[in-house]
Amino acid sequence: MKLYYSKGACSLAVRIVINEIGMDAVYESVDLKSKKTESGRDFKAINAKGSVPTLELDNGKILTENAVIQQYLADEAKVYELLPEVGDLKRYRVLEWLNYITTELHKGFGALFNPTMSQDLKDELFIPMRCLVIMANLDQH
Repeated sequence: MKLYYSKGACSLAVRIVINEIGMDAVYESVDLKSKKTESGRDFKAINAKGSVPTLELDNGKILTENAVIQQYLADEAKVYELLPEVGDLKRYRVLEWLNYITTELHKGFGALFNPTMSQDLKDELFIPMRCLVIMANLDQH
């Protein structure tokens, strides 16, 4: 299988899971601005969404979206300590957090990668504010 990723992007989570599981994978970086892979391929021809992570399976099929790829990998490797079996309520607790991170926390961090936002603004306003929001949300669960 091949994982298309971009440095500094959320695709790092999938790389961590692949490493944790001990699966074999080939990695190819993607320039998200130009939508070109490091080998020069048009990334939009691989994933029309143009986003990472994108996992190309050995049979040539493509999977996208962080939460889906992580679930697929855990299910394929049967690593129930990372993602319990179907029917176990713990599985759905893991999926709750995975989806919460994907839908709620993730979107708030996009501005950190905006090259037009000054580092001072990131340091002085944004990062402490997001940390407070995260801590408040964790207290609720």
